[in-house]
Amino acid sequence: MRTVVFDLDGTLADTSGDLIAAANSCFRGLGHGDLLDPATDAATALRGGRAMLTLGFERLGLADATPLIDAQYPVLLQAYGDAIDVHTVLYDGAVAAIEALRAERWRVAICTNKPEGLAKTLLRSLGVSDLFHAIVGADTLPVRKPDPAPYVAAVGYAGGAVTRSLMIGDTKTDRDTARAAGVPCVLVTFSPEGDTVSDLAPEALLNHFNDLPELAGTLVSET
Repeated sequence: MRTVVFDLDGTLADTSGDLIAAANSCFRGLGHGDLLDPATDAATALRGGRAMLTLGFERLGLADATPLIDAQYPVLLQAYGDAIDVHTVLYDGAVAAIEALRAERWRVAICTNKPEGLAKTLLRSLGVSDLFHAIVGADTLPVRKPDPAPYVAAVGYAGGAVTRSLMIGDTKTDRDTARAAGVPCVLVTFSPEGDTVSDLAPEALLNHFNDLPELAGTLVSET
């Protein structure tokens, strides 16, 4: 079976608003107020909790904030889990594209660096968890992207074969994961990174999910 493996944050859904809100709750708890801006820091948000905490502490002029980041990361995850879908929305056409792929007998999976439990909670909240044959998160295996093992596992759990699969993502992490797994990579241009992802030399760019079923078919043959 042919398989499409999706990243989650910044690929299937714009989760940046809720991620930034969670990080800002940490900074407020430390007495600093909101250090991140939902409009200008969205790209950092989609690189994960530690990236947001790092940026915030850098703005406070802290040279080495590693102990603070380590301490606040579980606090951030708790805050995010408590308000995971206030601002988050699926990107336009995502559901229709996945349904079209399934209708053409593709397997579909998610491979994300969001903790598995939070990923499943978000997908249930968005009403799309039943669309995916497998979900692999940051803590499903001992390693995470860009190590290829989570990608390989996602394909396997979905009932597919790595040699007949491709990765849909939005960052260098996704590009490096696909390269490590030896599969084609499609990077979306509608996330905060925009069309700058073309610099990562993916096999293809995706400007709208409407184009995905046909594009996937060109990258992974039916036979």
